[in-house]
Amino acid sequence: MSIPGADIDTVLDLLRAPTHTEQELEQLALEANLLPDSELVYLVESSPATEAALLFRVLGKDRALDVFDALSTGHQAELISALRTQQVSDIIEALDPDDRASLLDELPASVADRMLRGLDPAERDMTAAVLGYPKNAIGRYMSPEVLFLPEDAVVSEALDQVRALAAQAETIYLLPVVGEGRVLRGVVGLRRLLLSDPDTPVRELMRPAVTAAATEGREEVSRRFFDAKLLAMPIVDGEDRLLGILTVDDAADILEQEYDLDAARTSGSEPLQMAYLSASILHVVRSRIVWLLVLAISAILTVQVLEIFEDRLDQVVVLALFIPLLTGTGGNTGNQAATTVTRALAVGEVRVRDLPRVIWRELRVGTVLGAVLGALGFTIAGLVYGLAIGAVIGLTLLSICIMAAMVGGLMPLIAKRVGADPAVFSNPFISTFCDATGLIIYFTIATAVLGL
Repeated sequence: MSIPGADIDTVLDLLRAPTHTEQELEQLALEANLLPDSELVYLVESSPATEAALLFRVLGKDRALDVFDALSTGHQAELISALRTQQVSDIIEALDPDDRASLLDELPASVADRMLRGLDPAERDMTAAVLGYPKNAIGRYMSPEVLFLPEDAVVSEALDQVRALAAQAETIYLLPVVGEGRVLRGVVGLRRLLLSDPDTPVRELMRPAVTAAATEGREEVSRRFFDAKLLAMPIVDGEDRLLGILTVDDAADILEQEYDLDAARTSGSEPLQMAYLSASILHVVRSRIVWLLVLAISAILTVQVLEIFEDRLDQVVVLALFIPLLTGTGGNTGNQAATTVTRALAVGEVRVRDLPRVIWRELRVGTVLGAVLGALGFTIAGLVYGLAIGAVIGLTLLSICIMAAMVGGLMPLIAKRVGADPAVFSNPFISTFCDATGLIIYFTIATAVLGL
């Protein structure tokens, strides 16, 4: 909801004006600072880089930092490249180490190196520590700015420490408790500290911690984070030494990115990594062209199958009428199964070792679906084209549904086993596979039933 008096169209007109006099810039600053952060984020993400940079320059420092923090890393990098002023240094310095590491990943190496060298030594060390982990490791997304309590402290001492260091910490709602050598002993909530007697030892209040190793995969850890209903999760090394903390907003961002990636790949493209309206045409084309080429080449299989059975089509032309129905049914059935299994894999409901159970389940599901659709196909096709054609269509629908359901359930598990993204093995490849295989099943049944 816009703030009364704020007008996004006025801001757009001022941004797109052919000239920007001092008076016009003052008017732009006045109008822009009246808009809520959500509107400013939309303007930055949907405007060309030069206009976004101009808008950013007229915002107050605190406002600019809030808006910058809400942008995706792709837009942040684009904005940094467009600004190239002292404002950039202020922005980089104000970011948390994990957010700074994500941004530096998006910048050209020379620019990232220059930005890193310009940081305060302490900030540079923390950022370098985060950058030392692989891109998909949770250590890349933890904050090393963690406030921890010594296990031998009492509540009053712990609260004094919280008050003194709270401004420097990523979060204070869940506090790790450490022993000698920064080895994690447990966690304690700030609420419990506030409600406890000042002389109570912290070790008596702490509870076992749900932790993750810094080298673990980010998606798996984030799902475990939300399954445990946490506000924060300590990140440790192989010897349980506290390295940092994962907060709920970072875990949510990770799952959102994974969802966007899976959704894009399931539909045969790559995520844009930035707002649709600000992405260049070439960027959009690159996100789609690879999978279109793969599918176009794969679709040649279908053409080859039709060519093999061309003589059957010449003998019974009516068979060609049902090809779209059968290929569409096979593709949809396979995609439904793949989507269900891919999601189950993502949330931990299914693992690779469950492959036999998944196949057995999808065999039964496919049989029931095929029986229903096959009976319907037999009835309608039999009434219109005769019982023989009805039998071909009914048996084909039954067979295709069984085959497609099993393949759809199998491929994500195979992808997981070989270390590929299950979403990639979902809709595009399954549709092509089921089309070609479904046609082979169709003409084989037709040949047997009709005596071709």
